[in-house]
Amino acid sequence: MSDYAVVNPATGETLAEYDTLTDAGVEDALASAHQGYRTWSRTAPAGRADALRRVAELHRERRDDLAAIIVREMGKPLEAALGEVDFAADITEYYADNIDKITGDSPLDILGEGTAVIRRSPLGVLLGIMPWNFPYYQVARFAAPNLAVGNTILLKHAPQCPESAEALQAIYRDAGLPDGAYVNIRATNDQAATIIADPRVQGVSVTGSERAGAAVAEIAGRNLKKVALELGGSDPFILLSTDDLDATVQAAVDARLDNNGQSCNAAKRFIVIDDLYDAFLSKFTAALGEAKVGDPFAEDTVLGPLSSLAAAERLDEQVQRAVSQGATVEVGGTRDGAFYPGTVLSGITPDMDAYGEEFFGPVGTVYRVADEEEAIEIANGTGYGLGSYVFTTDAEQAQRIADRIEAGMVYVNVVLADSPELPFGGVKRSGTSREMGLLAADEFVNKKLIRTA
Repeated sequence: MSDYAVVNPATGETLAEYDTLTDAGVEDALASAHQGYRTWSRTAPAGRADALRRVAELHRERRDDLAAIIVREMGKPLEAALGEVDFAADITEYYADNIDKITGDSPLDILGEGTAVIRRSPLGVLLGIMPWNFPYYQVARFAAPNLAVGNTILLKHAPQCPESAEALQAIYRDAGLPDGAYVNIRATNDQAATIIADPRVQGVSVTGSERAGAAVAEIAGRNLKKVALELGGSDPFILLSTDDLDATVQAAVDARLDNNGQSCNAAKRFIVIDDLYDAFLSKFTAALGEAKVGDPFAEDTVLGPLSSLAAAERLDEQVQRAVSQGATVEVGGTRDGAFYPGTVLSGITPDMDAYGEEFFGPVGTVYRVADEEEAIEIANGTGYGLGSYVFTTDAEQAQRIADRIEAGMVYVNVVLADSPELPFGGVKRSGTSREMGLLAADEFVNKKLIRTA
């Protein structure tokens, strides 16, 4: 079987196979992106904005077809797939609309006479290594800001997403970007290493596992290349008080089951104050147990299959290992092929593997705490530091906790509130960079000082 193939996780059927690039094809892609940079970087910002705006329009025009592709590729429920296409369009449009802020000079206050400005200029060709869980959204948040500043993109998508990768290549071509501005590459890992080492490539961005991030960062470091990492997460959901427990439980369910539970910034660890714990656990367990598992094209499906049989097997192994170490399954925990039901684990202790692991699927772990201090201790008790969620009716308490949580993002009394203008990223083992918002456009630019007497 080809490395790049569409295998429907709901049925196990191989729907299409795609050839991997030859070494000559890798050279052609590098040459095209390098040559495209000479044109694209010299295109006026307004021209780049017009092209990106057309990219967003084409996402919306091809919405239904784009959504159907990723349902087949990785099992995302259709409604979620449509929402992802919309979000990718919004992100791309955001950078078109804000291109003057991204590319304009930033004056500096200086001690002497004359002027000084920081001028942001592109670096050149960038390699993006993207994951399978959000085939459009992940690409948009990497490609759009970097194309806006004038860089060109080599995009290596996950091997199970070749059809959506081809659809994106067609969008960027049809939007009128010059040849080489955006180049889809079906490369092997060894070929990706060669690309990173090539002097024509100025940086690499990875969204994926810790293992993948560490491997790419090592290669980039040896070759003195800038690297941006967006890796895993085991985000805490802290509940200390509420005036509407049902709404809070629904927020917890939504935050855990989004994208079949396969989201790096999903709430995964639910840390609940003692006097709310029993009621929360009862309602949360019932809701996850009732989440319908089935055909991802069906309107009433909440959970489609996980992205692959292997992904479901890995998740099942984690749950069974947690149980063998003393955890309790409150609901779920039984795999059916690539399908995995909403599952709740309780009784997790720091000596168990599950305390520090990321469950990449619809599995929530629930913790009872006595007070705010214990909640923070558990929240910070993993090597991850991506997002976090705090639910409390005490505004001062929310700010205290937000200050102390070791994470790149804190959401107070809200979930699923990502937006194009809000920076996304983490600390610790969750990554080293920011995507989305204006900060994303500063990751791969030359912040050039121009001092004039």
